[in-house]
Amino acid sequence: MKEKYVRKKGSHYNIIRNSTNYGRFESIDDAVLIRDELVENGWNLDSLGEIHELNGEFLIVKVIDDKVCILEHSKDMPSKEKINELYLKKLRNPNNSRYGLNITKVFDTFVIKKRIAGDDYIFGYYDRLEDAEFARNHLLENSWNVNEFDQIMYDAESSTYKAVEVIDDRVYILDSFKTDKISIDEVRADFLNRIRKHEMGLARHPHLDELKGKIPELEEHLNVKTRDDVWDLEKEKPLEMIFSMTPFQKSVYDAVNHSTFDEIKKSLIRYKSGNFDEKIRKNLDELADSGMIVKNGQYYDKR
Repeated sequence: MKEKYVRKKGSHYNIIRNSTNYGRFESIDDAVLIRDELVENGWNLDSLGEIHELNGEFLIVKVIDDKVCILEHSKDMPSKEKINELYLKKLRNPNNSRYGLNITKVFDTFVIKKRIAGDDYIFGYYDRLEDAEFARNHLLENSWNVNEFDQIMYDAESSTYKAVEVIDDRVYILDSFKTDKISIDEVRADFLNRIRKHEMGLARHPHLDELKGKIPELEEHLNVKTRDDVWDLEKEKPLEMIFSMTPFQKSVYDAVNHSTFDEIKKSLIRYKSGNFDEKIRKNLDELADSGMIVKNGQYYDKR
């Protein structure tokens, strides 16, 4: 009976009975073990246990979308926490894709997109994969209801607290913190300031493109005013400084985004020529002298 109900397809093995596929497995031993368990329990998926022993290992098993999945082969008896961690990981990335379910990357922006009733819906744009994963995971666990987000939420994956805002059915991560002692008004004001700098060309935040030109409405929605602790835009003329830059200096300026020298150099590699490092350092020094950027330790940031 070794191969009854077990069908080989390519390098994998499927358990098939009465045209129903019960799962796909990497080895015939795994498939036979699960097949035997299903036969013994009358093909009742609900009766399948989470832990099975085979050849001195523990197989961690879960049923997902009416198919049996082996989450991991473990040498040690797995804890409930380990099983749950692997289960959530599989739910979020069943096909082992680069970013998991519903996340794609467009240039430097991570996008959460889901098809619902034949239409594609965008749930958010993010500059960090960590933020996109956090928002996606919470949406998955709450049937894609954007109203299930709180203002301040704990992300166990990154051990950080996240300030969250839903604007026009998009989920925005305003910032992340190591503590829950957060002034939401200050966070919102800083968020608005990033939008304003982006629309003025003082910073590059492509994940905020949809919010450009909406500062007055957002100030009313969030009940805060935009503020900037560095630029006094009534007196200083940062745009004039930008327009007076040489093309290469503007490229160096654009490459600065809490970046190390090596990161800036890598993003400018298409301009490589003689004395490349020296040219970059010279322009960074000039930008710092003009007040356009600052150096904090090994990182360069726009003002």
